[in-house]
Amino acid sequence: MSTYHHGNLRSALLRAAGKMLEKDGPAGVSLRGAARRAEVSHNAPYRHFADRDALLAELAAEGFEMLGEAMREHSGREMGEAYVSFALAHPQRFRLMFGGTVPLAKHEHLRAAAAATYQALVKAFGDLPKAELAAAAAWSLVHGLAHLKLDGHLAAQSIADVIGAVRFAQRAT
Repeated sequence: MSTYHHGNLRSALLRAAGKMLEKDGPAGVSLRGAARRAEVSHNAPYRHFADRDALLAELAAEGFEMLGEAMREHSGREMGEAYVSFALAHPQRFRLMFGGTVPLAKHEHLRAAAAATYQALVKAFGDLPKAELAAAAAWSLVHGLAHLKLDGHLAAQSIADVIGAVRFAQRAT
């Protein structure tokens, strides 16, 4: 195992922790585990992350950035489909982002990443008189559908059916 800094250690640790997250959920992420996967000493992560909570906050912030990017590639109603697709493609990261494991109030970077993603959604509703309320309603709809599918409440429905439900609900509004 290496005891020296190699390349971009922070990125390597985040990649390693991201793999742990998707495999075992937030509970399966540890600084030691990330160090082991990145093939560095168990103390190396502390150069970039004060503790496990800081590592999880950065993973969640990355998730919001990924979600924002996925949504920016679409416009209008397709943003809702992109939201649900992101959740289904990255279920553990999505749970980390919204599950309350990492408090937004404690992590400025996480709070900023979450706010930027939401503001992109508000901007999509900018033509409406109450864009912020419309964005909140749309977000609630797609977020609820994503969670229902992830938590097994829509187990009989395919992903295409869930995306179809998003389209149906958007036409109804």
